[in-house]
Amino acid sequence: MKALTVALVAVLFGCVFGLDQTLTKHWKLWKELHSKKYFDAEEHVRRSVWESNLNLVQTHNLQADLGQHTHWLKMNKFADLTSEEFVKQMNGFNMSLRTNQQMDRHEFTRSSNVKLPDTVDWRDQGYVTDVKDQGQCGSCWAFSATGSLEGQHFKQAKMLNSLSEQNLVDCSTAQGNQGCNGGLMDQAFQYIKENMGIDTEDSYPYEAVDNQCRFKKDTIGATDTGFTDIKTKDEEALQEAVATVGPISVAIDASHPSFQLYSHGVYNEIFCSQIRLDHGVLAVGYGTDSGKDYWLVKNSWGKGWGMDGYIKMSRNKRNQCGIATAASYPMV
Repeated sequence: MKALTVALVAVLFGCVFGLDQTLTKHWKLWKELHSKKYFDAEEHVRRSVWESNLNLVQTHNLQADLGQHTHWLKMNKFADLTSEEFVKQMNGFNMSLRTNQQMDRHEFTRSSNVKLPDTVDWRDQGYVTDVKDQGQCGSCWAFSATGSLEGQHFKQAKMLNSLSEQNLVDCSTAQGNQGCNGGLMDQAFQYIKENMGIDTEDSYPYEAVDNQCRFKKDTIGATDTGFTDIKTKDEEALQEAVATVGPISVAIDASHPSFQLYSHGVYNEIFCSQIRLDHGVLAVGYGTDSGKDYWLVKNSWGKGWGMDGYIKMSRNKRNQCGIATAASYPMV
């Protein structure tokens, strides 16, 4: 009996040792893939977080394969961050920054007889620039704003200009925005109106840090005359706007690990809030996938996140994640 016990302990130790070796190998491969380097003390902390997220991803995806979820997760470049760290670094939509100053705001008017298509994807029509990457800067609001204006400028001028988020980060503080510490799309549109334009990406490239304003009027890529807000929490109004206007700036609750590590499928997060919004993104279309209605959303975390930088978010599920709570677009 003693010999059998010793043998079982040896087998279990070998399994644990083998599992640890496999994890270490995967950890090293993940670090190489995402060009991650840590100080000695940080290495242990990051690996511990990474292993916790790996367990979350594996468990969730097994359940998704069994039909319990409609979306899958992956170990992307954010897998070494806790949810709290991630939200602090990446999510910069902040409704508390809204000012009481007079702005050129209009209300979206719905049509009584418009027939909307079942599927919309403005990428197919040339309205959408390539996916960008905000880096470790809470400037999502700027990327959402430029994305919507890029689409409206294309609609009017038939020219797709990539616009400068750095211009907004550096220069729209008078309208209430705080650069990498957060902002609002409406206030970005207001700045562009008052400034009589925004520079192109090429002339004012993105730096992912707050800097001095260096706007130049001779390198303007687009202008606007104010902005239009869509009725809050009204997904039908948002659908009509997306279908008839173009890409729309929207704010969402992106504070969950399921969003941080999203891979593909129709995102469905029952704990999402309609009012605690922390991330600005761009609704570029909508449709239905395997019987699930979705919004097609462009993010600003690079092409390695989600579906080449995009996510399908649940549509017609009582304004899940607040996608219709603070939607707007610029007027040109």
